[in-house]
Amino acid sequence: MNDSVEQPDLERLGSAVPRHVAIIMDGNGRWAEQRKKMRFSGHKAGVDSLRQVVRCCSDKGIKALTVFAFSSENWRRPKEEVGLLMDLFLISLRREIKRLHKNKVRMNFIGDISAFPKKLQKEIAAAQELTIENSGLTFTIAVNYGGRWDITEAMRGVAREVAEGNLAPDAITSEHIERYLSLRELPEPDLFIRTGGEMRISNFMLWQLAYSELYFTDTLWPDFKTEAFASALESFANRQRRFGMTGNQVEQIKGA
Repeated sequence: MNDSVEQPDLERLGSAVPRHVAIIMDGNGRWAEQRKKMRFSGHKAGVDSLRQVVRCCSDKGIKALTVFAFSSENWRRPKEEVGLLMDLFLISLRREIKRLHKNKVRMNFIGDISAFPKKLQKEIAAAQELTIENSGLTFTIAVNYGGRWDITEAMRGVAREVAEGNLAPDAITSEHIERYLSLRELPEPDLFIRTGGEMRISNFMLWQLAYSELYFTDTLWPDFKTEAFASALESFANRQRRFGMTGNQVEQIKGA
C-alpha cells in the first residue's frame, strides 16, 4: 500500500453514531413567509429547533455539533434583517448560555468575529471563557464564516512557516494545512445536514466535509425538531462508509 495515501479513521468506519454533526439551518425565512409573517419570526422559531438538536446531541453522546448561523455572504441580505439577526444572536446567547454551561456544553465560535458589533463580540468571548473547561458536547457556531475564507486563512499560516524558513514548500502536506483550520481540534464531521430543500453545501466547511455523509431534507429549519433529527441519525446509521475501499474490505475491518 502506498504510504502517501491517507488512511481511513477506523473509528469512523464502525460507528453508528456520528462523532461530529454539521448543519446548515436553512428555511427560516420561507417558514415565516408561508405563514404570512415577517421573515424574522422564522429566525426566532428556529432557535427552538436548535435548542432541541443540541439537547439530542448531548443525550446521544455526539461529541461535536457545528451549525452555520451566518455566512460571509449573508451580509448581502436587507440591512434591517441583518440587524435583527445580530440582535437575536445576542439575546439568544445571553438567554441560553447558563443552561448550556449547566449541561457541560463547551461553546465555540468560528469565523471573522471582528465584523460584529462590540457588545456581541464581548458576549461571544464571555461564552467561550465560561464554558472552556466543559467536557460535554462541543457546540460550534459558524458566524461570518466561509469555507474558502477558512482555507485561505490556513494557507496564510502555512505561508508564514515557509517564509520563516521553518517549512520547505515541497514538504507541505494536508496535515500542515489542517492545523491552521478553524476546527483543527475536532474530528471532521461524519454527518452533514441541510434543511429547507436546497442540495448544496454553500461554502460551508469545504475542507472538512470531504468524507462526510450528506443528508438533505425538505423540512424547513423551524420544523426540524427532535424526530426529524432522529431520522437523519437513522439514515447515517444505515450507511456504509468506505473511504475508497470496497464494501468487503469495510466489513472485514468492522468484523476484526
